[in-house]
Amino acid sequence: MNNQQQVSPPVAIVTGAGVGIGLAIAQVLAQKGYRILLNDLDPTLTQQATERINGSFPASCVGLSGDASDPSFIEQLVEAAVEVFGQLDAVIANAGITIYGDFLTYKPSDFERVLRLNLGGSFFLAQAGSRQMIKQGQGGSIVLMSSVTGHQAHKNLVPYGMTKAALEMLAKGLVVEVSEFGINVNAVAPGATVTERTLEQEDFVGIWSSITPMGRPASPEDIAHAVAFLVSKEARHITGQSLVIDGGWTSVSPSPYK
Repeated sequence: MNNQQQVSPPVAIVTGAGVGIGLAIAQVLAQKGYRILLNDLDPTLTQQATERINGSFPASCVGLSGDASDPSFIEQLVEAAVEVFGQLDAVIANAGITIYGDFLTYKPSDFERVLRLNLGGSFFLAQAGSRQMIKQGQGGSIVLMSSVTGHQAHKNLVPYGMTKAALEMLAKGLVVEVSEFGINVNAVAPGATVTERTLEQEDFVGIWSSITPMGRPASPEDIAHAVAFLVSKEARHITGQSLVIDGGWTSVSPSPYK
């Protein structure tokens, strides 16, 4: 049984993976031979993303739509991964929400939504994933999705930035909780990234190209390849770290606001 587990293709859960960075992460992992349990809140996006991956890569992908901030649903995600694929090797807590708002008028209901998904969803997915990896006895990897807004102040994004900074502390804190079980935990902090959502902003690419030292915002694949490395066997001695992927923006930090 142990020999079979060792040679089986690895299994990863990716939340918030219907579009954007999450979908790119699932695609890159599938390309590298991972079997994927893909989650998105939107059932249509979940189905479309799953079909897209299964139509492009030999590794299998199963979709499960639901609220990644709900601890009971998170348990279902882990149980489904094990039921379908027999194991769990990596967890990528990508699901998150951005709610812009002025600090002085920010609504308690919006504050609670941001914390519930960005922090609570990531915390309890890491918890459930760790429990399964400990049960298997083979170690594993967890990646939390932070942001440059957790490093630099960004107008109208104070609660969001708070959650992203906290996720980086979560990655550090889990070092003393799960390292003995062979589980490494890291955070990735994307900068401006071209996705369906960000392209809705006026001249997003032009503005961020002009203020990013590397001359362009990130692509989802820029983030996805970094995540794929952090969950690989080659990165197993890397833990408690936060990797900023922003083309150098946080080194100089010019504001996109005029």
